[in-house]
Amino acid sequence: MQGGLKALVDFVEDPCRDKGLAVEKAEHEADELRKQVVEALNRAFVTPIDREDIYALSGAVDDMADYANATVREMIDFGVTTNNHLKLMAQGVSEIGEIVTQAISQMRDNPQLANDLVVRAKKRENFVEHCYREALVDLFRSNDVKEILKTREIYRHLSNAADRGDTAANIIGNIIFKVS
Repeated sequence: MQGGLKALVDFVEDPCRDKGLAVEKAEHEADELRKQVVEALNRAFVTPIDREDIYALSGAVDDMADYANATVREMIDFGVTTNNHLKLMAQGVSEIGEIVTQAISQMRDNPQLANDLVVRAKKRENFVEHCYREALVDLFRSNDVKEILKTREIYRHLSNAADRGDTAANIIGNIIFKVS
């Protein structure tokens, strides 16, 4: 996940097809990883944590990659140029992905650190939502309805990616609570 969201930041900084392809590749890798997780869950008799939590967490993480890819695809397809709002939101989403990845890696051996990371991820999601609202305020100052509709769609993808990062953080928090 981390690589795909960092690739999103690279794309938003300098939107070009090659950088967009890196995000698309990472999204396909996330889909494949989720498929492997689901297959492993279906084969496992016992799992170290609730299978529903593993399934939900893998879905939330995959959704972040899906929204990153949708952002890139639609920026290219709609001809939306980058701006500071997009850059801030993409950076925030990438940071959420990094934090969630760190929290997952710490759940077993250091649940307190994982829980602290969950709190950090949720704060970054709040930051992205703040950026989203500011972006909309600026966007709606325009009279170009087509540009408003296209750009708002891009902003929504980034907001949705942050929301799914928040969902992943909540799932991690619930797992920590259940096993402690």
